[in-house]
Amino acid sequence: MKIACLLTPLDDHNLKLASQVGVEEIVSVFPGTQMDHLLRIQERVGKAGLELTTIERLIPHHKVVHRLPGFEAQVEVFQQLIANMGKAGLRTLCYNWMPSEDWHRTNVEAKERGGALVTEFDLGRKACVPRSQDHETASAVTSEDDLWENLKLFQEAVVPVAEEYAIDLAIHPDDPPVPMLGKQAQIMTSPIALRKATELVPSERNGICFCQGTFASRGDVNLTEAIVELADLIKFVHFRDVVGSVPSFRETFHDNGKTDMAACWKTYEEAGLDVAIRPDHVPTMAGETNEHPGYEMQGRLFAIGYMKGLQDSVAS
Repeated sequence: MKIACLLTPLDDHNLKLASQVGVEEIVSVFPGTQMDHLLRIQERVGKAGLELTTIERLIPHHKVVHRLPGFEAQVEVFQQLIANMGKAGLRTLCYNWMPSEDWHRTNVEAKERGGALVTEFDLGRKACVPRSQDHETASAVTSEDDLWENLKLFQEAVVPVAEEYAIDLAIHPDDPPVPMLGKQAQIMTSPIALRKATELVPSERNGICFCQGTFASRGDVNLTEAIVELADLIKFVHFRDVVGSVPSFRETFHDNGKTDMAACWKTYEEAGLDVAIRPDHVPTMAGETNEHPGYEMQGRLFAIGYMKGLQDSVAS
């Protein structure tokens, strides 16, 4: 397993911090479709002694998920991005099929240890994250069957490109993992659903992102068993924990949740996985603005130290 980090923002200061605490790989949000932009990010990361390997988050996909006008144009964005990544020598593209664009929370100022701020979800309350990018998407309601059909059409268009450019695709589960979010169905809510997604267009490049926190928040998934069951598909791992489970849960520090994190790490290693694993949805700590809930830097530094301790304990 290679410890990776998504930096907010991806700047020289945070790159230096990541390098100092032992991060090996960097994850970037969507860089656009211009090759020179991706290469500039790659060069900046390389100067810090790190490797840019993965792209995830903020890739426009709402018209693809709901098959709205503009579907083809957004598919082409993915195709171009995959081609650029392959030419630049990156490895993994993480995407999601969340009908509401991204993960949802109903509170971004819940209290964790020492008053640190974390995100929280309560099915009975209105979501405050994310903020919709598109009014057309906000009003779109797409059936479960259509979501599956649209995903198949999408994969038929992008999996061949991923094969051509040797890029692993990693689909992320819906977060929160509930079958209905408001009036909208969600389909990527279980380990079984993730495997089904990879079987729509079978390919060694068509895999999953194993998001520990998402499955922990279900409350009915044995995480170590799920890691073993899905090991052949795992291309990327999000490492985080929660307390509670749907319909109500909140994030935690990595050492303060309900999951046996050491057992999960050991299971990844025993399964022979050699993929990027990054901390996700960390607490906002003293002195930070909480402008980016779950993505501030100090919580990531704590998480990386904790992850390196687990890594060493498993290796010993």
